[in-house]
Amino acid sequence: MEPSSPPRRRRRLLAGAALAAVAGSLLTAGPASAGWLIPERGGSPNADDIATLYVLIGILAVIVFVVVEGALIWAFFKFRASKGRVAAQIHGNTRLEVGWTVGAAALLIFLVVVTFVMLPGIKNPAPTGENGLQFASNALYASTDQPPPPGGDALRIKVDGQQYVWRYQYPGDQNVFSYTEMVVPSDTTVVLDITADDVNHSWWIPKLGGKMDAIPGYVNKTWFKAKPGVYDGQCAELCGRNHANMLATVRVVSPDEYTRWFDQQAARIKTAQRLQARDRPKYSQGADVPSDAGGNASEDRSSTGGGE
Repeated sequence: MEPSSPPRRRRRLLAGAALAAVAGSLLTAGPASAGWLIPERGGSPNADDIATLYVLIGILAVIVFVVVEGALIWAFFKFRASKGRVAAQIHGNTRLEVGWTVGAAALLIFLVVVTFVMLPGIKNPAPTGENGLQFASNALYASTDQPPPPGGDALRIKVDGQQYVWRYQYPGDQNVFSYTEMVVPSDTTVVLDITADDVNHSWWIPKLGGKMDAIPGYVNKTWFKAKPGVYDGQCAELCGRNHANMLATVRVVSPDEYTRWFDQQAARIKTAQRLQARDRPKYSQGADVPSDAGGNASEDRSSTGGGE
């Protein structure tokens, strides 16, 4: 046997390299994998509902696939005939046709009912738990028996997608914000107002629920309520050459720890803004930037999100 020709050997090498690249990308995908077969669960009630609905529909789809393909394969072997034989002329089976039509309709109705029953739990924010951070409600209602609006007692955070970082603006008059890492209290409903500054992005923390697009000029909303822990994610919309580096992290801490972090973050930002205002006249006149001021500003933004 003659040895493989150079073109054939080159094709084999390219195929091997492509398989290795695909395997490496799958192994290092990190949060982009979001579960190999089903959406991740365990982070937030809406994420659990999404996973449950996904599994239910997936199981029914597998059953339908097995039944249909099994019947097709069975018919293929059951009614095979020799070459040249004239096939029997069958004009239909009324019972069979009515049966699969009614069965398909019943299956569709079942999926619609289950989906609409579970949809409010996925879409509407759940109330904050007893151990969560409690908020005073200033809402006014038209009648005393009207239930509070969904997410009325929630912590509302503005999520702003920017090439290539996420910025989180916290409520209140202290102008507290952070980059990349969002810090929230546990057992507390967190409602996100998601938008973007430049191009389309997509906010996605797999364990905390479905992804939500961040579109310039629009505000999309989603929510979660999580237990203490660190939840990783990233932008899920191709937004430029550094899209893969646009990571996101949600750190869930106790309400007391969140309050301490919020106060410290506000103090850091005020200090950074005061130093910036003090040194701005020097910089406008062409003076050199002090090493300590530059270092503090850089450290403030990278570690705590302070000082824009």
